Amino acid sequence: MGFGDHLSSILENDHRRMAVLKAVEELSLPDGWIGAGFVRDAVWDYLHGRAADLPAGDVDVVWFDRHRVEERHDREIEIRLRQQQPDFDWSVKNQARMHLRNGDRPYASVMEAMRFWPETATAVAVRLVSDGWLEINAPFGLDDLFAPRLVPTSSFTGAKRHIFDGRVASKKWLLRFPLLQYG
Repeated sequence: MGFGDHLSSILENDHRRMAVLKAVEELSLPDGWIGAGFVRDAVWDYLHGRAADLPAGDVDVVWFDRHRVEERHDREIEIRLRQQQPDFDWSVKNQARMHLRNGDRPYASVMEAMRFWPETATAVAVRLVSDGWLEINAPFGLDDLFAPRLVPTSSFTGAKRHIFDGRVASKKWLLRFPLLQYG
């Protein structure tokens, strides 16, 4: 079984995560995905032999629409998601404006924006498509996610490495997931 099939199996066997994916799918967001800790933690919990648990922290919904870049659109989507799934802390971000916050050139899609996220294992997103099939968006692949290995993306080496290291420390990933390799 390849990593893509393995990831799909982990998520498909987690009814809470599938309900979250269904809620986002029903919104029909352009280039809409759920990523970051929602996916990463599910895999790392699985690799550590833990039962599926609610995602720690927020549920990161990313989408891309150059015509609706105002933050109010994200807030409206968060309200709709909270009405459908109130047990989760929703964080919705249109990646068409995130380059401004990050000091990057404009992104052309969610996948391109993910190339500028801090960790390779976090730069993974999924979405539910027709007939319950999961589509995976992983610009750096799934090797580091399943290793499990914490590696900065090329955007977070050099001058931004301290941000990557700070995230590792503040999120206590090495304590929560002792099998992690850190590099």
